[in-house]
Amino acid sequence: MTVGGWRAARVVEVADATPSARVLRVTVPGWAGSEAGQHVDIRLTAEDGYQAVRSYSLGSYGASETIELAVDEIPEGEVSPYLVRDVRPGDELEVKGPLGGYFVWRPGGADPVQLIAGGSGVVPLVAIARAAKDAGAAASLRLLYSVRTPTDAIYRDELNGSAADGGVAVTWRYTRAAPDGWEGAVGRIDAEALRAAAWPPDRRPIVYVCGPTGFVEHVADALVELGHAPERIKTERFGGA
Repeated sequence: MTVGGWRAARVVEVADATPSARVLRVTVPGWAGSEAGQHVDIRLTAEDGYQAVRSYSLGSYGASETIELAVDEIPEGEVSPYLVRDVRPGDELEVKGPLGGYFVWRPGGADPVQLIAGGSGVVPLVAIARAAKDAGAAASLRLLYSVRTPTDAIYRDELNGSAADGGVAVTWRYTRAAPDGWEGAVGRIDAEALRAAAWPPDRRPIVYVCGPTGFVEHVADALVELGHAPERIKTERFGGA
C-alpha cells in the first residue's frame, strides 16, 4: 500500500562497507523494479512526528522487491548517521521511487560507456556495472573510481575482482594515500588520469560522472577540455544527507 507514493519498507540486512559507510538491503513490498542508475527517497519519522527525507542511489537494479543502498555517513546529516550507525534488520522506513530517468543505463547501445565516481558516487555506477555484466556488455564499459584511501572504497572487494570475473574494468585513483606497492599517482583526478583510464574522445563515449558537487564539476570540465562532447556527459551530484 502506498500513500503519496511512499511505501512501507523493512531493513533486512546491514553490512559495513567502510569505516563510515554501510550497505543496506531493504524489502519494499509491491516494488515494481528499477533501472540501473536510478535513486529513491528515504523518509524517516521521529516519535514526535518530525520527518526527514533524503535521496539515495540504488546499488541494485531489476525487478526484485529487495533493493540495495550504500550510505556514507555525513556527520552533520539528518538521515545518514541513523542509517549508518543505528538502523538494524527489522527496522522500518519509507521509500519512494524509483526516481530519475536521466542518469540510467540501458543495454543495447553501441557506444562505449565511461563511468567516473568520487567517493559514495560509485553506488549508481555499481548498479550500471552489474547490469552491464548481466547483459554481456561489460567490455564496453570502464570505471574510474576516486577515493581518499583504499579503506574508503565502497564495494572495494567486488570492484577489485570485477574484470577477472567478467565484469567492468576498474581503474583506481587515490587522493590521499595509496596501498602498499602502488606505482601510480596520488591526487585528484586530472587530465592525465582521464587520458590514461577513460575512453578517448574520438570513441565518443557516453560518460556518467557521480560524486560530490565539486568533484563532478571538476571532472566534467576536464572532460570537455580533453574534447569530450558536453551533451554526452551525464552528471549526478550530491551534498549533505
